[in-house]
Amino acid sequence: MIHPANLTHPDLSLDEAVDYPAAVVGFAGVMDRGVEFDLHGHRRAQLFHIVSGSVTVETNRGTFIVPPERALWIPSNVLHAVQYLQRSSLRYLFFRPEAVAHLPSQPSVIRLSPLLRELILAFLDYPPEEAGQGPAGRLAQVIIDQLATVPVAPLHLPMPSSERLRRAIGELIADPARTDSLADVAQRAALSERSFERHFLAETGLSYRAWRRQARLMKAVELLSFGIPIAEISDRLGYEGPSAFVAGFRKAFGVTPGRYFSEPK
Repeated sequence: MIHPANLTHPDLSLDEAVDYPAAVVGFAGVMDRGVEFDLHGHRRAQLFHIVSGSVTVETNRGTFIVPPERALWIPSNVLHAVQYLQRSSLRYLFFRPEAVAHLPSQPSVIRLSPLLRELILAFLDYPPEEAGQGPAGRLAQVIIDQLATVPVAPLHLPMPSSERLRRAIGELIADPARTDSLADVAQRAALSERSFERHFLAETGLSYRAWRRQARLMKAVELLSFGIPIAEISDRLGYEGPSAFVAGFRKAFGVTPGRYFSEPK
């Protein structure tokens, strides 16, 4: 098996130097905390499975956070930038576009079922040169079939497309605990509150209030992945108290923060 640490870049090198004919090619590896890759794209679609650690991925749709035992689906030719928040163990699967044309055309964080995780592990036992034939080829087809059934996790923070709206919320992206009002961000964008809300909803699909709530929840998942206590997260993110944080988290994710990473998937 080829290890991503032996490649100049686990995404770009696949297209540039390791373009096997198989529909699916897999790699496993470890990335250190703080490693970053600038905006790039590649011909193959990618399943970015985080075994341990956590990663943020930025696309033109917004920011995704990928905590342990989730995966990010990145379609073919989607530009993305990657930052490893912790030392992370990963499994990568890369798919020829024609093999996954029926799968989502937009990036999304997904939950991997126990079956799909085991299929990926079994597939990675085969070297890339064997991935398109025999048992490995059959495993690859089952993996593709299973990916069509996995649920999407709400770990996406949509970003406005216009520069003035992005600039207006820039400080909130860095610190979701800020209490900037609609009037504050509208003023920074040189818009009335009504115009800002209308443009913001059109560009993100969320109201400003809903977007702020999602930004805090995304940051909460990141902090949970570091093992930070719930009470501390609640305080850092400006919730009225741990009970308010737990209630909001449960409403968004269907489980309490304490069960999020232990919930069967």
